[in-house]
Amino acid sequence: MSTPLHDKSTLDQIRDRFDHDVERFSKLETGQTATQDAPLAMRLITQAAVRSTNPIRRVLDIGCGAGNNTLKLREVAGHDFQVDLLDLSLPMLQRAAERVAAVNAGQIRTIHDDFRQADLGQETYDVILAAAVLHHLRDDNDWSAAFKKLYAITAPGGSLWITDLVAHESEPIQEMMWAGYGEYLSSLGGEAYRDKVFAYVDKEDSPRPVTYQLNLLRQVGFSTVELLHKNGCFAAFGAVK
Repeated sequence: MSTPLHDKSTLDQIRDRFDHDVERFSKLETGQTATQDAPLAMRLITQAAVRSTNPIRRVLDIGCGAGNNTLKLREVAGHDFQVDLLDLSLPMLQRAAERVAAVNAGQIRTIHDDFRQADLGQETYDVILAAAVLHHLRDDNDWSAAFKKLYAITAPGGSLWITDLVAHESEPIQEMMWAGYGEYLSSLGGEAYRDKVFAYVDKEDSPRPVTYQLNLLRQVGFSTVELLHKNGCFAAFGAVK
């Protein structure tokens, strides 16, 4: 990725793209196809949440999109819960609330805000889900502040589960993994599709290695850290408070 951090997309630009992309994020069975192993990662983080956290009373879905991860968590948990759906995109939030309300009788609150700025209280959530969202964080200070907030809003005994695009510490390994991701995208929609995805990733995203994020989870205070799955440039991982 060649775009420097100060030239990356603004929040308004990111919001605008997602406002016009709701349908692509509304397929529970496939997830977002541009993400390798999206259905597997979604299944793993929700199963891990249910296994690690009891009871699950209140959930936060950061960058909820059209609600897929909350829907999967409700399916795996087998019971209703309160859920706060948070996203920059109002059309995404509206779709997510509709879909979640159809299967979950617990209170549903929508938060149209940037996670970093939203007032989410202290030790509020038994489970926090963050799928394909943290790669929008920028410099080290931004990453550190965000992870400190994630720890602060997690209830004692609660857990945080992440699926995301990740970078690599070694440049040769980054090049190898990126080439493999390009082959995957080309297999879905040809080279034009690959180039389109690569262009918006370069402009919008600033992922960090999963090793960096696991270390950061420990540094901010999580007692247990788990890597559930990694395939190329995508990983599923989490932590328990």
